[in-house]
Amino acid sequence: MENSIARGYEDNISTELRSIQHRMRQAVLHSGKQQKDIATEIGVSAQTVSKYMKHDIFPALDTFAKLCKSVDASSDYILGISKD
Repeated sequence: MENSIARGYEDNISTELRSIQHRMRQAVLHSGKQQKDIATEIGVSAQTVSKYMKHDIFPALDTFAKLCKSVDASSDYILGISKD
């Protein structure tokens, strides 16, 4: 029973993380900026931004804040707290 509860919790977290990643990717795409330009603005490599886009990794919180500012997207929207 405990394993099925834990598995359900993990599935829910995984679904939520995929949703956050999707919204983050959409915000980057809708910004019209090239990944290399975003990378320069937020202080990471273009390869790192590419990994954000491919759902390989999440940015650290400070980098996430810079990313939101760079692409003019609300962190609340990307995190699923608000609809816009």
